[in-house]
Amino acid sequence: MISSSEYGSHSWELLVTVDHQHEEVQKEFLLRVTGDLHIGGVMLKLVEQIKKSQDWSDYALWWEQKKCWLLKTHWTLDKCGVQADAKLFFTTQHKMLRLRLPNMKTVRLKVSFSSMVFKAVSDICKILNIRRSEELSLLKQSEDTLKKKKKKDKNNKEPVTEDILNLCNSPVSSGLSGSPGLYSKTMTPIYDPISGTPASSTITWFSDSPLTEQNCSILAFSHPNCSPETLAEMYQPRTLADKAKLNAGWLDSSRSLMEQGILEDDQLLLRFKYYTFFDLNPKYDAVRINQIYEQARWAILSEEIDCTEEEMLIFAALQAQYHVSKLSLSSEAQDFTRESEVDEVEAALSNLEVTLEGGNASNILEDITDIPKLADNLRLVRPRRLSLKTIKPYWFVFKDTSVSYFKNKESAQGEPIEKLNLKGCEVVPDVNVAAKKFGIKLLIPVADGMNEVYLRCDNENQYARWMAACVLASKGKTMADSSYHPEVHKILSFLKMKNWAMSPQAVSDPESIDMKPECFVSLRYSKKYKSKQLVARILEAHQNVSQMTLVEAKLHFIQAWQSLPEFGLSYYIVRFKGSKRDDVLGVSYNRLIRIDIATGDPITTWRFSNMKQWNVNWEIRQVAIEFDQNVSIAFTCLSADCKIIHEYIGGYIFLSTRSKDQNETLDEDLFHKLTGGQE
Repeated sequence: MISSSEYGSHSWELLVTVDHQHEEVQKEFLLRVTGDLHIGGVMLKLVEQIKKSQDWSDYALWWEQKKCWLLKTHWTLDKCGVQADAKLFFTTQHKMLRLRLPNMKTVRLKVSFSSMVFKAVSDICKILNIRRSEELSLLKQSEDTLKKKKKKDKNNKEPVTEDILNLCNSPVSSGLSGSPGLYSKTMTPIYDPISGTPASSTITWFSDSPLTEQNCSILAFSHPNCSPETLAEMYQPRTLADKAKLNAGWLDSSRSLMEQGILEDDQLLLRFKYYTFFDLNPKYDAVRINQIYEQARWAILSEEIDCTEEEMLIFAALQAQYHVSKLSLSSEAQDFTRESEVDEVEAALSNLEVTLEGGNASNILEDITDIPKLADNLRLVRPRRLSLKTIKPYWFVFKDTSVSYFKNKESAQGEPIEKLNLKGCEVVPDVNVAAKKFGIKLLIPVADGMNEVYLRCDNENQYARWMAACVLASKGKTMADSSYHPEVHKILSFLKMKNWAMSPQAVSDPESIDMKPECFVSLRYSKKYKSKQLVARILEAHQNVSQMTLVEAKLHFIQAWQSLPEFGLSYYIVRFKGSKRDDVLGVSYNRLIRIDIATGDPITTWRFSNMKQWNVNWEIRQVAIEFDQNVSIAFTCLSADCKIIHEYIGGYIFLSTRSKDQNETLDEDLFHKLTGGQE
């Protein structure tokens, strides 16, 4: 027997399992340690015992029972709480991960399993050349959304081999920092302004980028012809409860992949989580614009977001632009110089105002001395529960963030019949261009729910002015705001795209174009029409977008997606405090909406701008939020962990602090302060 004095009375044995590939070397090691030995000392002892010369710099200790990394190497075992019963694994921090991108391509790359997910996503975006990584996150598909796929796979006798883009040799993968060169605004544009494909030369300049010319083309260029079978196999949410399942699997940005049960070579989805696309620029955002476009495209094709038949055909026409323009691409390239094309794309982008808030700092009011006001004859529609809708003409006056209406123009000097304050209301377009219907649906918050009012305009110009004013008023902004005129322009350009029925050009021979219309519209619409009819309708709608470059087509597609009433809403099933039934909570970039789970109608809207504070009771998993005017709400989340909703709210508030004069470095501490919670 060895005397206790030989080792010291406080020493004990610690079992460590080493994750290595050497078959001749044992995997388990017993180390005799004391409580005041620091983590770095444990690792040093271990490497000495292994007696195998290799680079151990990426290795760290993982504590299996506690599900945590021991990364603070200066901490002692006592401070970490490690005792003799602890099971420690000495393993690499960077491991292989498969990521399914919005364009349905799968990339395989090395990712840090020990960094917080927020940092890991930032590193992934450096590899993939996507700016503004804070808008993205990692999503684990729920079992419900995978069930349908599994059933389909069982019917297939031949195994499906997935084409995976392997980027495992990247510098970020091996734990080094990514090159900031790919992000630099001083570099040559990475987008070919003529074809809409990436300019390859800039990619190959950077030797530390894992993206070759071919790889970058896969990420930045669209291949719209998916097979109808692929579309049929996709999870298609039918109800709000189904849509809530899509958002249940977001990973916690404040914890590492290993802490959340992600294993080496697992597959996750890389998706845009926050729908505030900041500073989209065709010069530098080839991959980012394409991936946003692809996420929008699949959301529409799988009916994750609802749209009308008229809108679906617009989306189909913009997708068809890729298909049709292939024929004329080479001749177009000779007609225009690169310089003029870049100017055209930049002009188109500044007009589009792709960012959600609309608004360009360079837009100055034409006459700042004018008090902005709209006054016009409109029709007011009020739905009645037990009778038909009542439609009456009135004289409407829009000033600041309120709409007042009078019996006629002459009585406008007196008291209005009613004054509607639009701050915090929901504004929904009610438009059918072919039928000359230009309506604005307003859902105005009142004490017992939402007051539903419809305004009917006579023509598209009147509609665009009033709709833009309503949208800004709902955000608490007036027509004096610099984003008013771009908003009017955006609405008019979208209406122009819809107005293909007025096009004098007819499709001469739809059969001459080899097109699978089922790839451009959702299943609901592909079942409604025969293939030839659908091709003819898509090509008819395409007449209004046929002059666009491929970049413009993508940006218009994104803009049209942003114009849909349900854009940017992530749904969760919740139970409000004091309520006996479940509701759906819609989380958007600027508001929360309580929605009736049975009818889908909005009940109440709360704006982030009116929010004073929010917190979570982690014991009962309840989110509590306080707003102005002594309004407070509390709810538990039934379809996901409450941390996900807490992070959504904090994340959107964090993103609202960004400004164009900042450099592209992120205040990571502020993000975790707003989203982490105090668990």
